[in-house]
Amino acid sequence: MRKYPSGDARAWALESLRGACGCVSPTFTSDLSGLNEAAVRHDVALAKEHGLSALLIVSECGTTAEEMRQFTEIVVDEAGADLVTVLQASQPTLAATVASVEHGASVGVDLVMPSYPLYFNPGHTDEVVGFTKAVADAGADTGVIIFAMDQWNFGRLHAAGFSISLLEQMVDGIPQVVAIKNEVGGPGVGGIAAVFERFNGEVVVTDPLEFNAPAWIANYGMRFMGTSNYELMGPVVPQMLELLSDKATWDKGMELYWRVAPARRAHAAVCTPLVANSGLVPRMHWKYQGWLNGYNGGPIRQPHMRISAAQMATLRNALAASGLDITGDADEKFYAGRNPA
Repeated sequence: MRKYPSGDARAWALESLRGACGCVSPTFTSDLSGLNEAAVRHDVALAKEHGLSALLIVSECGTTAEEMRQFTEIVVDEAGADLVTVLQASQPTLAATVASVEHGASVGVDLVMPSYPLYFNPGHTDEVVGFTKAVADAGADTGVIIFAMDQWNFGRLHAAGFSISLLEQMVDGIPQVVAIKNEVGGPGVGGIAAVFERFNGEVVVTDPLEFNAPAWIANYGMRFMGTSNYELMGPVVPQMLELLSDKATWDKGMELYWRVAPARRAHAAVCTPLVANSGLVPRMHWKYQGWLNGYNGGPIRQPHMRISAAQMATLRNALAASGLDITGDADEKFYAGRNPA
């Protein structure tokens, strides 16, 4: 059941959207014929144990429309009152995206985060606003997180990818908008800072990149981070966010920040180039990182980037060097997962 009354999404988010939002990807049966419900529930339950406050329901791992509905229902049920659920609305067409959002709203997802299809090629920012509003309206009063980043190829319209004026149109014209996932205008953080400067306090503004957290917490009071694969560090990201958010424990937060530097650097070395060169999230790599920290692992469907033994070794060794309590199981067990079916 959604965690706020109709019409109160933005006010609720400003008051209550706190902590770190990780990701839960579907896991399939070994023959890839359907969802592995036990594996999905395992991942949601462990996210609670690790202190995450929210989860993105990932739609980029080969689910059919019906499986995505089932997956959403399982996650919402297992999350219960403990986790905010965020539906990734990332379908190939506007019609399919609208249908997914309508279903998500009907089963109680708390928030929706739209993506933009591969063949969505707007010639003007008005088309971006129109697409986003159609998705938002499909969820009725369900809150929306704007995913402001440069991977949508909107740099043709403005160098930032998402200009301040475009975001203003969305915040002012789409009442369901409660937050901005702020990855604007790289390289550098000038664009991200501009979004914080303009919108912080009007809606929730978050930079999901945990390595930037100290800057935004200290200067803009950022209290919510996500969505991202914080599972790669087990319980560390929620702990670090909490410590950095209190001046009395800031130094302890920074000690933790530097302790996990090897994991951060390995992730940047292995995964960041994959995203930059393909425009896709390496979900299999993310799933492996989570598996090292106790999450299920196991099969997702193609097409996805294959993870190599060398990449596994780099990621595993870095997590161990960061003092994380990772599994001693052989990497071969990742492919079946902890709840094989």
